[in-house]
Formats: sequence, C-alpha cells, structure tokens
Amino acid sequence: MFSLTVRRHFMIAHSLPREVFGPARALHGATFVAEVTFRRRTLNDDAIVLDIGAAGGIIEEVLAGLNYRNLDEHADFTGKLSTTEALAQYIAEAVAVELRDDNDGRELSGVDVTLRENPDAWASYALDLARG
Repeated sequence: MFSLTVRRHFMIAHSLPREVFGPARALHGATFVAEVTFRRRTLNDDAIVLDIGAAGGIIEEVLAGLNYRNLDEHADFTGKLSTTEALAQYIAEAVAVELRDDNDGRELSGVDVTLRENPDAWASYALDLARG
C-alpha cells in the first residue's frame, strides 16, 4: 500500500455543550493541523499516488468551508457535536466527494485524516473507499 500525506492548517470557533467537555463547553477557538493521507494499492502510470499539488488543492477546497467559521452556526453541524474526531470524519468524507471527479482519485483505496490540536493531542479517522 502506498500513501501520500499533505497537511494544511485551519482555524474554527465552536462549543461542545456537554458536561464531559468541561471548559470547552463555552465558545472557544481552535487551530488544527489537518494531515490528509491518500492511500493507493499501486502507483499510477506516473509512479505517484496523487499529484501533491492536486492533493493540496482538494484539501484547501474542503477546509475553505470550515476555516474562520463558527461551527455552532455551520449548517453541516446543526444538532451535532464538532469534536476533533467528528471533524476528522467530516473532512475525510468531504475529500472523498472531491476525489470522485478526479481520474487518479477514483483509483485511491482510502483517505485518512489526522487533526492535530497541539503537538500532544490529535484524533484520526480512516475512510476506506469502496471502488467498484
């Protein structure tokens, strides 16, 4: 299995209104480093997983809808908790949608997203892409 990882950062505001989240129940900001890994069983004809520039463009497009936004007011998070884990899943699924129209993207076997809140804490989500 081959992989390519590209990372970008983005900033959001949100609240996590449940007791378990302690002080994060209140509205607060977070800066994330998003690491998106594209997985492929075999390299393409150009001996790559995916063009790095194209991968970065896909990530930037997905993150543009989140960056500098209050997720408490974001339509896609209405009635949902915007935890780091939930955000990782959201980003992976949005990247997968973008890949459907890309020739190389259709050959990928998976997308993994790791969101780093700081150097000591992160969460990940792995999405297998069923291609048929």
